Amino acid sequence: MPIKANRKGKEGELELVRLIKEHGYDARRTAQYCGNTGEAADVVGLPGISIECKRVEQLNIYNAINQATRDADAAGNGDLPVVFHRKNNCKWLVTCWAEDWFKLYREWEAGHET
Repeated sequence: MPIKANRKGKEGELELVRLIKEHGYDARRTAQYCGNTGEAADVVGLPGISIECKRVEQLNIYNAINQATRDADAAGNGDLPVVFHRKNNCKWLVTCWAEDWFKLYREWEAGHET
């Protein structure tokens, strides 16, 4: 990967860490941040979620979610794979498999029953 792309990836991960912290979670970068930790996700700090971070203009979302899924499967802890992604001058988006979205929605719905 070219140096400029590496820098943009690192900056994207740090930007995502700040966003997650703004929402009250203690996030940090993983292997790139502190050496090989055995954690495959790019960013940790959302319990139950395996994060793949993409800060690019052109994204093949299926490649990214497949990478997130491989990383989550490799960790073996049952975390849901998600891709946080954005391009220049746009807000962050989060992509996950529909089955996982329904798991998250059921959890949210269970906490909001009247």
